Amino acid sequence: MTPIPATQHAIQYTGVDRFEHNRRKAVDPIGPTQLLLQVEACGICFSDTKLLHAFENHPRKLPVVAGLTETELGEIPSYHPGPEPTVPGHEPVARIVAAGDAVTHFRVGERVLVQADWRHLPTAASSGAFGYNFEGALQEYVVVDERMVVVGGEEFLLRVSEGPSAAAVALVEPWATVEAAYARAERNTLKRGGQLLVVADPGAEPGGLSSLLAQAEPSLITVVGLDAGKLAQQAVTATLDELGQGFDDIVYYGSDAAMVERLSGLLGNGSLLCVVLAGARLDRRVQLDVGRVHYDFVRYIGTTGDDPVVAYREIPASGEIRPGDRVAIIGAAGPMGLMHTMRAAVLGVPDITIDATDLNDDRLRHLAAVVAPAAATHGVPVRVVNSGTDPLRPGYTYLTCLVPVPAVLAQAVDLAGDRAIVNAFAGFPTGTLADLDLQAIIEHHVFLIGTSGSQMADLASVLAKVETGVLDTSISLDAITGMAGFADAIASVMDRTSGGKIMVYPQLHDQGLVRVVDLSEKLPLVAALLHDGRWTRHAEQALLAEVGGSGANDGAR
Repeated sequence: MTPIPATQHAIQYTGVDRFEHNRRKAVDPIGPTQLLLQVEACGICFSDTKLLHAFENHPRKLPVVAGLTETELGEIPSYHPGPEPTVPGHEPVARIVAAGDAVTHFRVGERVLVQADWRHLPTAASSGAFGYNFEGALQEYVVVDERMVVVGGEEFLLRVSEGPSAAAVALVEPWATVEAAYARAERNTLKRGGQLLVVADPGAEPGGLSSLLAQAEPSLITVVGLDAGKLAQQAVTATLDELGQGFDDIVYYGSDAAMVERLSGLLGNGSLLCVVLAGARLDRRVQLDVGRVHYDFVRYIGTTGDDPVVAYREIPASGEIRPGDRVAIIGAAGPMGLMHTMRAAVLGVPDITIDATDLNDDRLRHLAAVVAPAAATHGVPVRVVNSGTDPLRPGYTYLTCLVPVPAVLAQAVDLAGDRAIVNAFAGFPTGTLADLDLQAIIEHHVFLIGTSGSQMADLASVLAKVETGVLDTSISLDAITGMAGFADAIASVMDRTSGGKIMVYPQLHDQGLVRVVDLSEKLPLVAALLHDGRWTRHAEQALLAEVGGSGANDGAR
């Protein structure tokens, strides 16, 4: 067993838009309940740039408020909330090289994939996460505590076989977030046992409310502008000024855009705001927090009639692509866009068509080269479109937006046809307002969704496909780098010049950024081991040997 060093190379975020390559960061000692992971590889995600820009104000960089006590959190050396420097990187594969005496679920030598989204450790605005308020994998070694990664019998470290390359395994996490974006079940009734707020403009009548309540009864009903006694025994009257955030459902009888905006601020996580127009029209477009659609699963629905049951009934069961959908993927030629496009092309849903858009012709050519063969095999028409020179026309029934620009998401809504799903996959920060045509959303029963992260089931599903050869995640790999190339890599992600994912090998201290297409020129021995231009385990082993690494699959050190 190779001795574990006292210091290591690490990328550290030290403040807003500040990072450094620390060449002598201490390797933390482990306590009785802790594991030391040696990182094999870690992908760079666009979310890493959001953490860099927001730093201590990022919802996942805030202190943990439940799940572990302050004393327990203080025992974890990798816990660095708020303004403390942290190590990013939440798409890793690693090997357990040391374990405390009280560890019971894992053993030294196991190869693991980290599920980074720890919703059992909430912050005031989101959840704790590996690579955020807990140090991540853009370093050679990282400590995790078994109390963080085992909860109620569920393990957040997923065991991995020795077969796939480190890059293929590390790419499971972003592919899993793509799966999760379509898999989340959507609620189409009031939340049973939840909190309902009913608001009515002067003169409005609360039609259909009894039918809505018959489907699922909330524990508390609060009314504004109505007589509570006429609705239900448990209803109470209030004014808006008395209310705070946290309602599971809000039903608004009215057409005042300013009121919709005000009510949206009272929504809790996983909530629905239903606008009942009763023949009226909203007086303007509405400014809505699309960051909360993405991170807090907030949804907006409505009806032009007077019965909210109609609006709830139109909610799709999930965000999955449906037979016959006319699909537009906006921002398709980036790293995540390629995954969305490939997933749609091979999904097996009949009679769909795909328009994949971007503004960069070079990236579009790369996208077409990767996706076209698989799409042809599955009989799915895919058209790559430079939407800057060939604007899209309305009528799409499924739109996925990967561009984190509010105006682009608003445009996606404008392109939506009847009963379309608009998937806001782009990670808008909470508080990002988009000027949306809510009148059109209501008239055409457009459903705006968003998700963040993935669940263990999503990871396990994608990993199984990788290990059995059904899915080659490395089709999305654009470049590799060691620690010295991180600055160029993160700049490429921020500038959207990368045509795919970038993989960091922390043990390669001085290796710069190299695109896979340039390997034949810069690392010919590695390039010779690619398969049809794609990354392989043999190419990875050659990289580690040629550049001076110790190997991605050497076992415990």
